[in-house]
Amino acid sequence: MLQQLAKHIDEQFSFLKEKKLLIAISGGVDSVVLAHLLHQLHFNISLAHCNFQLRGKESDLDELFVKELGKSLSIQTFTTRFNTKEYASKNKLSTQLAARELRYHWFDSLSKENTFDYILTAHHADDNLETFLINLSRGTGLEGLTGIPSINGNIIRPLLPFSREEILTFAQSNNIEWREDESNAETKYLRNKIRHQITPTLKELNPNILNNFNKTIDHLKESQQIVNDKIAEITHKIVSNEGDLLKISIEKLLKLSNPKAYLYQLLKPYEFKEWNDVYNLIYAQSGKQILTKFYTLWKDRDFLLLLRTNEKSSFEEEYFISREENKEITAPIKLLLKRVQRKTNTDNKSIYVDNELLNFPLKLRRWKSGDFFYPKGMLGKKKVSKYFKDEKISIVNKNKIWLLCSSKNEIIWIVGKRQDRRFLPTEKTTKLLKISI
Repeated sequence: MLQQLAKHIDEQFSFLKEKKLLIAISGGVDSVVLAHLLHQLHFNISLAHCNFQLRGKESDLDELFVKELGKSLSIQTFTTRFNTKEYASKNKLSTQLAARELRYHWFDSLSKENTFDYILTAHHADDNLETFLINLSRGTGLEGLTGIPSINGNIIRPLLPFSREEILTFAQSNNIEWREDESNAETKYLRNKIRHQITPTLKELNPNILNNFNKTIDHLKESQQIVNDKIAEITHKIVSNEGDLLKISIEKLLKLSNPKAYLYQLLKPYEFKEWNDVYNLIYAQSGKQILTKFYTLWKDRDFLLLLRTNEKSSFEEEYFISREENKEITAPIKLLLKRVQRKTNTDNKSIYVDNELLNFPLKLRRWKSGDFFYPKGMLGKKKVSKYFKDEKISIVNKNKIWLLCSSKNEIIWIVGKRQDRRFLPTEKTTKLLKISI
């Protein structure tokens, strides 16, 4: 196996030579064998072990074992401990997902602090088959059937072509010790059920299944590349960017042979889950939107608009302005409030109000559903949403507009657009305030 791995690295990962490598090691046979193999091949390696404190004394013995292994091989070893259950509860994650997040966050910080070039994990062919079957059982697209990537950013998996049996045989024939995790024998987790109940049957039916599976994965990856090339070509034709905004032409999308499939491929990086809702947005009325944790997708007449948003939306933010004779503010927009003696020029960039009618502190905020104002030059009141519609202000632009309001939440000015008549100066006004962008 040593010569096979050396050849595999030469062919696929020659860039690892002379690099500083960090091996994620649990103490189990897979990661221990990976450490021994790379040590024998004279790579510059260090070990990183996470104690998730999920198995009591056994977890501590795993940590001790890895420390002793590092000493015996004269390899720098890093260990850390996590209160995994507390983290999972706090972040509403399963124990497995919590452990994964904690592990990779720590690996990333170790890499930055110690200038490691790559992180190596000991995933092998059996892990790859299990992942394929898990994704297949849950429902997935082509990408979910291409298995575990051998290279994912700075994470490298050099053992993917090798089976669990090959790794175990190497360990036994070379008298290599490792730690057994008894929880791996339990079948309460889906992966363990597949490992202990399904793959043994598949291997019994076809002893050559792993080799055939690896060939299938290669074919699927080639097919995925063809899909990626086609999507890149289509993206160039129907998608445009305006700063942070991504615009998908609905007319051009609907001319494609399978609009739903293309839309899925275009938007799958953005964490949408309800794909029928995403596709139906094409036929929805303008203004309808779908949200994910970090993205908003809008229907705006002839386009679907995608914009990255923060976890805390700017629509929730309010900025307060205290009462001062002359005041300049710079956030979230630049405004100048200045006492003047008389009105001069008026345009969309400035308004005049009766200072005595204002309730301070004033505040700047985004518009909300149900907002209304009393437009200057009109009778009665009007919903802000209706004003935007009548003025044909696009979804993107209206979501950039700020409202200047009194402390009682009365709209004084749709900034840069329309003034509210309730605060207009009259002949009786003694304190005139000019507010300018």
